[in-house]
Amino acid sequence: MYIAIEGAIGVGKTTLSSLLGPVFGAELLLEIFEENPFLADFYQDRKTYAFQTQIFFLLSRYHQQRKVSQLLKEKEHLIADYTFEKDALFAGLNLDGDELATYQSVHNALAEKLTVPDLIVYLQADTDVLMQRIAHRDRPYERDMDRDYIDNLNKAYDAYFTSRETEKAVLAIDTNQLNYVASTEDLNWVETRIRQYLKLPPFQVTLPFDE
Repeated sequence: MYIAIEGAIGVGKTTLSSLLGPVFGAELLLEIFEENPFLADFYQDRKTYAFQTQIFFLLSRYHQQRKVSQLLKEKEHLIADYTFEKDALFAGLNLDGDELATYQSVHNALAEKLTVPDLIVYLQADTDVLMQRIAHRDRPYERDMDRDYIDNLNKAYDAYFTSRETEKAVLAIDTNQLNYVASTEDLNWVETRIRQYLKLPPFQVTLPFDE
C-alpha cells in the first residue's frame, strides 16, 4: 500500500504523514526541500529564481520518487508527504513561456517512470488557516510569505485534486477544524477515512463526522 499526503504549503502534510506511519506500520518518504540552495532567494525574488528553484526541486523529487518501488518491496506499506504532481502545480504558478515549456517536457518524461500512489489524501484548508500555520511553524525563509502566492497555490491545488483531471484515487479531507496533533479523536477519524476508502480492516461504513 502506497499512500501520499498532499496539500498546499502549511496544511500539515509532514505532520500527518509522521503520525500515520506508526498507525499503518509504514515506511515514511518525506520530501527533502531545505537542501534547495535557491529556496530562500526564491521567496525574496520569485521571478529571478523561479526556474532554478523549480528545476532543482524537479530533479530532487524525481530521484527520491525513484526509490518508491524498492521501498515497497522492502516494506509492506509506504506513506509519502508529497506527490510528484505537486511540482508541476508550482511550476504552473512560477514559470511561463519557454521556461514553462522546457520544464513541462522534462517533467512529463520523468513522471512516466514513477510509481503511482494507491491513494492520495488531499488535505484542504482555507488560505487564512494556511497562513496561520505557516506563521506558527516559523521557518526563517517563510516569514515574509506572500498571502496572494499562497492563495493562488491553494486554488491550484483545489483545481487539480478535486477535479477529474487527475485519474488517481483522491480522498479530500477538510482540515480547517482538525488538530490531529492534539486530538487523538481527529487522528483516528482521518485514519478511519483512509481505511474506509481503501477498504482496509477495521473500518466503518459511516463515520460520526460524516453525519
